[in-house]
Formats: sequence, C-alpha cells, structure tokens
Amino acid sequence: SSGINAECTITMPVLCQTCGGKAILKRPKNGKKLCKECFYNVFEDEIHQTIIQNKLFNPGDKVAIGASGGKDSTVLAHIMKVLNERHNYRLELFLLSIDEGITGYRDDSLETVQRNRLQYNLPLTILSYKELYNWTMDEIVKQIGMKNNCTFCGVFRRQALDRGAWKLKCNKIVTGHNADDIAETVLMNILRGDIARLGRCTSITTGQDGMVSRCKPFKYTYEKEIVMYAHFKKLDYFTTECIYSPNAYRGHARTFLKDLEKIRPRVILDIIKSGEDMSIKEEVS
Repeated sequence: SSGINAECTITMPVLCQTCGGKAILKRPKNGKKLCKECFYNVFEDEIHQTIIQNKLFNPGDKVAIGASGGKDSTVLAHIMKVLNERHNYRLELFLLSIDEGITGYRDDSLETVQRNRLQYNLPLTILSYKELYNWTMDEIVKQIGMKNNCTFCGVFRRQALDRGAWKLKCNKIVTGHNADDIAETVLMNILRGDIARLGRCTSITTGQDGMVSRCKPFKYTYEKEIVMYAHFKKLDYFTTECIYSPNAYRGHARTFLKDLEKIRPRVILDIIKSGEDMSIKEEVS
C-alpha cells in the first residue's frame, strides 16, 4: 500500500493550454497557463492587433519611440522593431530620449538606452532639459522642493518629446504607457473629480493643436506581462525608480489598483473601459 501512496503523490507537469507543451507561466491578464513560446506569440500578437484595429500607423510614418531605458520603453522598442519587420508596417523608427537632469537616475538609465541603440540598431537622439529650458530637474527640486515636482516634469517631458520629434521630422511618437498606467490615471482623475480628463487619458492616440500624434500600443498590455516578456527574452533594461517620485499621488492609486488586481485580475481592463464609457457620456452631454 505504501507503493500506491507513493504513486499518488506524483504530480503531473502543468501543460500549456495552447500547444500542450510544458507551461512555465500563468498569464496575469487571464490566468491562462502557457509555455514560453506561446506566451511570446500571444503577447506580440495582441499588441499587433491593437495597432491594426486602432489604425495607429500608416506606411511611411516616421515614428519616435520614447526611450527611457526602463522596462516599458525597452520592450516597446523591441516589439516595434519585431512587428515592423514581421508585418511590414514600413515605418521608420527612431529612439528618442529625454535627459531630465536627475543625478544617479537618468544618467544611469541613459547608459541602458545607449546599449539598446546598438542592440536594436536604431538611431538615438537625446535631448536634455538643460539645453531646452536651461533648468535640470535637480535644480527645479532645489527651488520648489519635493511637492508637485512630477507635475513640472510631466509638462516639460511632454514638450521635450514633441520638440525631439519635430527635430527628427517624425509624425508619430509611441510611448510605453501600459494598461496599469492608464487604469491608474483613470482612478486619479476620478478621485480628483477631473472627469473632463478621462477622454484624453483613455485615448490610444492623442495630439492636437499642432502637436505630434502620440500612440500607446501597450494600452491593453499588463505591466506584469511586460516584465515577464522582458525577463524571459533577457532584454536589457534599467529598474531603478525615479528618486523624486516616491511621494507622487500616482503611488497611492497604484497601491490601490494592485490590491484590487489580487482580488480580480480583470479589474485593470474594467477600469479602462469605465473611463472610456464615462468620457463618452461626458462628450454626449
């Protein structure tokens, strides 16, 4: 009988729900168990479908990839290059980095971007706050303190990306904003009572008043899956958080979202959908 008991304790390997091979991960988005190759395929194809369904690009577009050296922008650069070649989008791709002048943070992450330039064989342009505005973020924080510095930086950064794109004669900018980022922004706008901003924050493409069009190919892509993809593909990215962001309001929305995600993984996409629906009603009224 001990032999029978011993046999009963043998556990079967978990199988990939797509190909039947050995599963090595469970998708945070839907709980599906997949092998590495099937995960790569579904991850890349979902982003391709997002690009196609939302008509993000046209053949001949010159596209600046906002490159910070972090996981999102590194995976974005990799994915844009892969999909452009695989599906013949016929895009001209550039890496565009902004140096905010944050010692011990941005200078290190720009070294990662320099390596990405070589790894993906894409031209890189770096613009600094110092050359554009004659201020660095370190100098700004020294003047105004830690409060509201993310607001200043966000405004400067958006304008710097526009100016970089104009310099490169690009007609599109792609950023690594993922589903978690967008859901957090929806929550922040609701908590602040700023319903008017919901339309802009949930839009997959923005840019008006002569600004360069911006696209978010990762709008429906979970942050955890971006990390998984970068990990399994062994992509070269920078992991340190900005030294000025720990007190940012977004951090509270992020913590709340992570708690909700543990209970209901779909909540990230549900919040984005709610933001879209609320912004449509706002426009109608």
